[in-house]
Amino acid sequence: MGIQRIAVVGAGRVGTAVARTLVDAGYDVTLSGSGSPAEVEAFASIVAPGAQARWTAEAVTQADLVIVAVPLHRLASLAPAPFTGRVVVDAMNYWPPIDGELEEFDAAPDGTSRVVERLLAGSTIVKTLNHVGYHDLEVDRRALGHPQRLGLAVAGDDPSAVAIVAGVIERIGYDPVTLPSLADGRALQPGGPVFGARLTAAEISRALRDLRLEAA
Repeated sequence: MGIQRIAVVGAGRVGTAVARTLVDAGYDVTLSGSGSPAEVEAFASIVAPGAQARWTAEAVTQADLVIVAVPLHRLASLAPAPFTGRVVVDAMNYWPPIDGELEEFDAAPDGTSRVVERLLAGSTIVKTLNHVGYHDLEVDRRALGHPQRLGLAVAGDDPSAVAIVAGVIERIGYDPVTLPSLADGRALQPGGPVFGARLTAAEISRALRDLRLEAA
């Protein structure tokens, strides 16, 4: 499946950083937020030039891939129907100081992406982009083969969806490290061994291997 049009849902700091990165990589990018397209366009033209503002439902249904980067306490406000049948990247983290105490995310033994999966039922969830700082995402990009090129982990249950997202990660300037289960995304969450770290693909693989050995 060729990916060209990507919808970024969430026009905050994470969403706009992701949108800029995708535009730079040559993708057709739409950006949506809680405001109208006119409201989003007013600042997107400055902070994410090249991204086209849309209503969320319109952007999602027309996209080859969807990336959701909204505060988790607002996720339930998204209508799930447009996401049905879509590959959706969960680029979000649970932050109680910002999101408040959300019981379903507090009690998520298989990771917060499992909760996202339930809320966006019918979509195929892949977790990535959440363990890198939005302020590092653009500056850490490197060309393929560069000795300082970093990695990003990509976790999901559906191998074809993971492969699609891994291709995008590679194109924006990172080496993807694929993980075979969405539940593996727990290691990418705050407090996990790779969260916030700026690691190469080999270092990510080693950190996750060590985590598995500790759990064994």
